Amino acid sequence: MNSNPQIRRWYPFVGPHDPCEPMIVRTYVVPPNQYIPFQPMNLPQFSLEEALRLGTLWPALYSPYASKCGGGSY
Repeated sequence: MNSNPQIRRWYPFVGPHDPCEPMIVRTYVVPPNQYIPFQPMNLPQFSLEEALRLGTLWPALYSPYASKCGGGSY
């Protein structure tokens, strides 16, 4: 089971005559703002230092970014 619900899996069709080696599983990120249609009142907030470091004031709208170039997340 995937620990992060924002990361989804997609299993593309693999044809018998594909010229390249197939990619069996692809992943993509669904942004958290897709789950919250409007901003409810009294959402919990990060501290000022955390908000500046993470790029958002509200934990419900935080989405970690993992670089595909290596080096971890920002």
